Parts: sequence; C-alpha cells; structure tokens
Amino acid sequence: MKSATAYYDPTLPQVVRNPYPSLLALQRHDPAHWSPKLKAWVLTRYDDVKVALTSTEMSVDRIKPFYENLPAAEKSVLSELMRYLTLWLVFRDPPEHTRLRQLMSRAFTMRAVEVLRPGVENICDMLTDRLPRGQAFDFVNDFAMQLPAMVIMDLLGVPRDHMFHLKSCSDRMQLFIGSARNAPDKYERAAEGAQEMAALFRGLIAERRAEPRDDLISAFIAAREADDAMTEDELVAACMLVMFGGHETSANLLAGGMAKFIAHPEAARLLADKPELAKSAVEECLRLDGPSGSMARLVATEHRLHDKTLRPGERVFAMINIANQDPDVFVRPDEFDITRKPNRHLTFGYGPHFCMGAALARLEAEVTFPRLVQRLPTLKLAQEPIEWHATIIMRGPRVMPVELH
Repeated sequence: MKSATAYYDPTLPQVVRNPYPSLLALQRHDPAHWSPKLKAWVLTRYDDVKVALTSTEMSVDRIKPFYENLPAAEKSVLSELMRYLTLWLVFRDPPEHTRLRQLMSRAFTMRAVEVLRPGVENICDMLTDRLPRGQAFDFVNDFAMQLPAMVIMDLLGVPRDHMFHLKSCSDRMQLFIGSARNAPDKYERAAEGAQEMAALFRGLIAERRAEPRDDLISAFIAAREADDAMTEDELVAACMLVMFGGHETSANLLAGGMAKFIAHPEAARLLADKPELAKSAVEECLRLDGPSGSMARLVATEHRLHDKTLRPGERVFAMINIANQDPDVFVRPDEFDITRKPNRHLTFGYGPHFCMGAALARLEAEVTFPRLVQRLPTLKLAQEPIEWHATIIMRGPRVMPVELH
C-alpha cells in the first residue's frame, strides 16, 4: 500500500529553493514515501538510503525502462540520446558496470589525481585573478563552472575553446537527466545536446587515433584497441560521461560551498586562518546541502520497507542530502561545522557505484575554498535568494550573483 500521509512536490518553487522542510517531514513521519508527483518512492533516512545504494534488490538500470514507457513520438526524439546514456556505467549493473569501471577508473585514483594538483592551483589562481572588482558577477558562470570544466577538459585532451559549447550540451542533457522542469521542448533540447557532444568527441577520437597524445581520450582508445575491451559507442559514451559528470557535480560543490561560506563568515574566517582544515571543510560542504540531491534506482525484486511493498519496476529516489542530515547519524545535523569528524556522508554514493570522480572533486574543492576565503574575504551575494537548479538529482545554484565589497 502506498502512503498518502504526506506530500512531496519537488517542482514547487519553494521546494526547489529549500527542499529540506518537506524532506525532513518525510524522514520523521513517512521514510518510505510514495510520491504521486514523481510516481516513485522517496527514501529519506540514512540507513535506508545506504541500503538502497548497495542492495541487489535495487538496480541502476532505470533509464531503459523509463524510455520504453514513453509515447512513440518522444521515444523517437530521444533515440540518439539513449544510444549513449544506456552505455554510461552509472546506468549499468554488473558485469557490464564492472568491466567499464575497471577500464575508466585508472585515471581517477587518488595517486593519479594528486598529480593534477599544480594544474588545479594554476587554474584557480587564473580564474580568481580574472574576477571583476567593483561590479556584480555570476560566480557559477565565471568560476564554479569553469574550473572543473578546464580540469576535466585538460585531462581528456579537449581544447579549452570548446568549453562553453560543451557546457551548453551538458545543460541541455541535464533537462532529461533528473530535471524537475516540465519545459515543453526539454526532450528535443536534451537530444540535441547529446548529439552535439557525441559529434565533438567522435571528431577528437578520430584525431587521437591518427596522433595519440598523453590524455584520457588516447588512453580510452588504447584500451579499446588492445583487446576490444570497449565498443566504439562505449568509447564515445565514456568520454561524454567523464565530461558531463566531471564538471557538473564539482561546479555545484564549488558554488554551493562558497554560498555556505558567504552565509557563515565565521567558518570562512576559520578556514582562512587555518587552511589545514581544507579537507574537513570540503567534507562538510559535501554533506550539508551538497551537490547530490538524490540517486535514482529501480526496484529489481519485490521487498518490504517500513510496512510498504516495493514492487519490481517502480522507481526509487534515495534522497542523499536529507540522509546526510539524519539526526540518528549526525550530531547537530543542520549546523555547518567545518571541523566535523567523523563525517560519513553519502554524497558520492556507497558501494560498487561510489562516484569514480570523488577524488578529483575533493581535490578541486580543497584547492579552491582556502584560496577564495583568503583572497576574497569581502565576497557577498549581490542578489537573494539564490536561484537553484530545478532538479532533484543534482543540487546547486543555477546562477549566483556576487560582488566584492
């Protein structure tokens, strides 16, 4: 039986701005909530979310069933987008997930990522130097988006002059991947974004086949050609996933994190005085209103949870950010404490689908936050409230006008 004791509508403007009162009510009173609006289960307690991320009773292969249930006209529009999304390892169960993750994860180990630190520092300093003084600017567009995009493009081997085009592609793809917006043309725009990104990477792959370089695209090509470990479409899809996932989450972390430091100047001063707190500060920015709103799963086998029956084929949203505020796990869960330890947040997931890019996102934030609170101590919001992305999957400011006083 599906519950009617509470109501959760992520499309309401007040919920987009601040989803936590609604989610906290569910966490307390209806932790396995059926949302008629989402046509999905909404899980809000830490232990339930953690189990959902690892249980074999759940599947990550939720894109294909959703697509198959669409009207024929919408399926036709999305066919090219689905060609690549169904190959993203985040939407694949073992053994395909295991095979692709082994091929892709070598570039994202802590040791491999640490080599990137000087480059990240240089990009951070360059972007900070460029920020306008004496006038308002959009922190998302002028800094938070650009830093991780430049880092991931350098890693892949994509010329930086493609950055704003690829950002446009990602924004349009995001309309399909977890958006709560009901824009009438969102499927068409998402498909166009995917087609343009795929075409760009196919061109770069052809160039690297002719002239390999020391970059990730060349490494993926070598892996494919060594033992036919990846199909050509998987190769293109892998590049698209790294580009999309490699900057969206980090951009949301950087913008959302700086929003928290602006709102909590005492924490900004503490980090400026003690930059050695960078690691724990980043973990707290990941935990409290962090970049992962939720992670989606599909029920694979029927099971019971909080006296409810979850049936095969039903969608489940494991609400990461509210699980990270579960009072049964975190002391003073709604407080922003950059010295918090332990900090067992679930922002990067848990188990076999733990985010492959976690080390890189952490590095980018560990470099950025101490530098900015030291160099830009007068940074303030130029406009309130912040406008947030209308998606329950990712969480971050869509635009964030700021100024230096």
